[in-house]
Amino acid sequence: MYAIVDIETTGGHANANGITEIAICIHDGMQVVKRYETLVNPQKDIPVYIRALTGISNEMVQEAPLFKDVAHEVFQLLSGKIFVAHNVNFDYSFLRYHLAQAGYDLNCNKLCTVRLGRKIMPGFPSYSLGKLCVQLGIENLSRHRAAGDAEATAKLFGMYVAADKDGHITKALKQNSKEQLLPPNLSKKDIEQLPYMPGVYYFHDNKGKVIYVGKAKNLKKRVCSHFTGNNPGRQRQEFLKNIYSITYQLCGTELIAFVLEAIEIKRLWPKYNRSLKRFEQKYALYDYIDQRGYVRLAVDKYHKHQQPLYTCNTLYEGYTLVNRLIENFGLCPKLCFIQKGLSTVCNGVHGENCACTGTMPPDKYNELVNNAVESLNEALPTFAIRDEGRTFDEHSCILIEKGRFYGMGYVSHYFQADGIDHLKTHLTPYPGNDYIRNIVSNYAARYPERMMMFDTRLVSEPLIDVI
Repeated sequence: MYAIVDIETTGGHANANGITEIAICIHDGMQVVKRYETLVNPQKDIPVYIRALTGISNEMVQEAPLFKDVAHEVFQLLSGKIFVAHNVNFDYSFLRYHLAQAGYDLNCNKLCTVRLGRKIMPGFPSYSLGKLCVQLGIENLSRHRAAGDAEATAKLFGMYVAADKDGHITKALKQNSKEQLLPPNLSKKDIEQLPYMPGVYYFHDNKGKVIYVGKAKNLKKRVCSHFTGNNPGRQRQEFLKNIYSITYQLCGTELIAFVLEAIEIKRLWPKYNRSLKRFEQKYALYDYIDQRGYVRLAVDKYHKHQQPLYTCNTLYEGYTLVNRLIENFGLCPKLCFIQKGLSTVCNGVHGENCACTGTMPPDKYNELVNNAVESLNEALPTFAIRDEGRTFDEHSCILIEKGRFYGMGYVSHYFQADGIDHLKTHLTPYPGNDYIRNIVSNYAARYPERMMMFDTRLVSEPLIDVI
């Protein structure tokens, strides 16, 4: 038995909106054998645009029962039936949420008449209920009212049953079929073409625009996980409704997928991605020459268009680094903005003979600063991560140059590099940030056997053999 359902609501997501009308047609596979409909008092104002769309006003539902008063009857009608609706996940998520609030746990198999229509009656320009009814000659005198739309959906479902020569309804109801979980506008073929490999996947809307980017160790498993559960929140329901297609890039390893996801989110700025969008380096170490000719080091907020000596996420990290340089190379704490106050003499190792008093000439002090900066550059590692590729005859490669992410790519199993410049010709440069640098560095620390170091001062010497 099938329960063909339509509801009207005060808004688009269940956990912040109420139901204003419910209609259920019990269908035995051939015809409707029972009908149920009722207005419901949502206990909140019905927005003007909803009133205009449905014709249901606040006055109409004022004396109607609350949902909790009809919950038992609704649950009895739905329990043990196959739940059918046009865009089924919307109606099901609303009823499941509100039934749970009333103490009932609804668990039904589902069928979506949008998805079934695309399979059983392909070729229509639109599968909205209103346009399908016009195209198939189904009369609906109460459009956007629960009873009228449920009755129209029941007639539509009857046409599907009669036309389903390939058994699409039976296939959709099989336990191992995920068809009923998929968003209404997403083809099952998009899921079937996904491999069980690491990669980055892209959800596209009806215009082909990327609305979400994700990474995966197993593309098919991760993508399918988006469609499980019945979260009634507005963002999830809107998100699922707007997924029309999926594309992907194989990445060889989960690390490559992590990095590529971060790059693609910054490049595409997808509507439904939140994490990584706003990630920026917070602070950086800069150098500049003051009016007296002294080179000064300063920790400041990160500026996109200035080249820093080093980037960091906290002021503490930056100041710790500068204090270490002051101690190791005899720099002036005042000229590095570590010692602040009215004192004219710093507490550094040079005392009154320091640059802050003008006693130490600029060329001598600047040599100390240059030595400190050079040591900092030497301390920033240059290395490559060699790992599995997308096929058996290639390797993936990620390059960190002087502590900064340079880029990544794939090289032949037999490729040999004569140095860092040779390796770069086989990699694609990408913009980086501290997030990418940190995940690559952490990966290198966990798997040192996959890390190849470069001595950037001796680039002419063969340094790496990628095999």
